Amino acid sequence: MKRLYILLFSALALQTLQAQNKFNLLVGTYTNTCDSKGIYVYEFDAVSGDFKLKNSSENTVSPSYLSVSANNKFIYAVNENGTQSAVSAFTYDSKTGKLKLLNSNSSLGADPCHLINDDKNVILANYSGGSIAVFKKNADGSITEGQQLLQHEGKGPNVARQEKAHVHQVVFSPDKKFVLSNDLGQDKVFIYKYNPGSAHEILTLKETVDVKSGSGPRHMVFSKDGKFVYLVQELDGTLTTFTYNKTGNLKLLKETNIIPKDFKGANSSAAIKISPDGNFLYVSDRGDVNAITVYQILKDGSIKFVEQESTLGKGPRDFVIDPTGNYLLAGHQYTNDIIIFKRDKATGKLKNTGKKIELCSPVGLVFTKI
Repeated sequence: MKRLYILLFSALALQTLQAQNKFNLLVGTYTNTCDSKGIYVYEFDAVSGDFKLKNSSENTVSPSYLSVSANNKFIYAVNENGTQSAVSAFTYDSKTGKLKLLNSNSSLGADPCHLINDDKNVILANYSGGSIAVFKKNADGSITEGQQLLQHEGKGPNVARQEKAHVHQVVFSPDKKFVLSNDLGQDKVFIYKYNPGSAHEILTLKETVDVKSGSGPRHMVFSKDGKFVYLVQELDGTLTTFTYNKTGNLKLLKETNIIPKDFKGANSSAAIKISPDGNFLYVSDRGDVNAITVYQILKDGSIKFVEQESTLGKGPRDFVIDPTGNYLLAGHQYTNDIIIFKRDKATGKLKNTGKKIELCSPVGLVFTKI
């Protein structure tokens, strides 16, 4: 009997371990360039790197970037569609991967390109609209019409890309007391005080921080301890390190550049992520570069170059590291695939596994629990 209990316990422990190594990969896509249903859900094995398609949304228009609720029951997506753009709420069954549209509302600005959510609000960045829009959550997970619109005004020296404000991202501070937003058009980071329970004054401007002229701030990420912020600038490949404190202040620490030395051609810096252990920083670049640059994060927040690895495709607009830190998946907007790299946890280096997911125009990648 004792032996039977041991065997049963061992089998249960093995099943639990296997379950902890499996996650859902959600992929937002553009639907106006090739055949796509919108959002795709894959089961991903973080031990083997294997994957299988579980489900997809039904004819959702260009849900490029996604945000998952804390309880893993709802998905929020921007619908990037020019002046007809919207934001949508879905119920999400992580076991089956099934998504069901709850409702959709106008994004209050053209081409929303990023969003975040918490228990009370959904906040999004309108790129072409140059604005931030805030939506309240209803009890069933659906969203209200827009409750606040913050319009940015201004431009930068790059006539082609900075002719007006272009809000590219919204990010919660670690303590959720502030929302930070990058404006590519104005070369500024906006810092807003966050008042989640307010009816219409959810975000109030604290201050703005200027970055390098003509650099075009795109995406940022907080260090694991919340003391540093790393910002990648799309137009010139600048990578800026700031110190950050709990009063919501950014202070420039250092600037570097992710573009290879003596490189000739177009660049378009894109996504920036930190490994789950907080030890390595990864930054992607598109254009003619199509690579991910890897840095080690040192104890003082500074970064040390490790390597630059081709993403083996064109247009790595986004990438994601699985929660165990074993794999990095790079999504290519133009070659219509997601390349799966094995990640060395000790060195941070990437190695192609030869595995890839083929699908139309992957744009936003996020892992969830099953």
